[in-house]
Amino acid sequence: MTTATHRGRTALAAVAVAGAAAATWGIGIERHLYTLRQHTVAVLPAGADPIRILHLSDVHMAPWQVRKQAWIASLASLRPDLIVNTGDNLGHPDALRAIRAAYAGFRGVPGVFVYGSNDFFAPTPRNPLRYLTGPSQRGNVEEKPLDTAALDAFLTDTLGWHSVDNGAAALQVRGRRLDFFGVGDAHRDWDRLDELPAYAASVRNEASDLPRLEIGVTHAPYRRVLDAFAAEGADMIFAGHTHGGQVRVPGFGALVANCDLPLDQTRGLSSWDAGTRRIPLNVSAGIGHSIYAPVRFACRPEASLITLVPREG
Repeated sequence: MTTATHRGRTALAAVAVAGAAAATWGIGIERHLYTLRQHTVAVLPAGADPIRILHLSDVHMAPWQVRKQAWIASLASLRPDLIVNTGDNLGHPDALRAIRAAYAGFRGVPGVFVYGSNDFFAPTPRNPLRYLTGPSQRGNVEEKPLDTAALDAFLTDTLGWHSVDNGAAALQVRGRRLDFFGVGDAHRDWDRLDELPAYAASVRNEASDLPRLEIGVTHAPYRRVLDAFAAEGADMIFAGHTHGGQVRVPGFGALVANCDLPLDQTRGLSSWDAGTRRIPLNVSAGIGHSIYAPVRFACRPEASLITLVPREG
């Protein structure tokens, strides 16, 4: 064996060992390292009381994921003023009981939600490497419908949350009027952007003596949706869907966004520029993953606690 051949085999062995270690970490460890991200956003007028918003997204719950259920349930101890849920709660046909257990402690906390496609259809087996080639496609796979009606009844009737999935809602929180407008899953072209102005106007035209804040809510943060929210005067935007890239390269970041959002905005708090306005945008990396792609690397599962505070000056 030549020296060059020996070095080549050694290098290949090292790459194989590194790959195995990364897979072990991403599949066996990191996807269970649930993390709470905390951000402060100055969007309220002077003298306003802070508002604490818990942002939940992309839970992709399966009935056997008891650690995930327990961690989400523990977030009720944060006592948020409001919950924003940006969809993809379900990840299995029998997930609803687990979702009920995870969310039970949020009953009575004001909230709004939109749906992702995984709240309507069960996941299907796919080659996880295709995720790295660009936004996922539906293809010709037959999809199994989920019990979305039961999920909707739980979120609205039991928890008391309001759907803004292609709709709008107004809530009063800590002496402030919050006007929410949202769209359906833009990844499936379910966003009715032509009807968004009417949704927003439906709550904007309601009489109120309270100071207002307008918030856009979407599952998939496509540019067309963010621009439409900006045109409607959104003061802040919440989104999910990206999983933060799910597999990130340390020092580089996400490889994919699963939509047309810039890669450096696939996770966390950033700003969406709309003319002279810079609108705070929080994109949650999500709490879960598809049961057919059980991995996270350099991208821990997360929920976000966003505290709205007065603007300086």
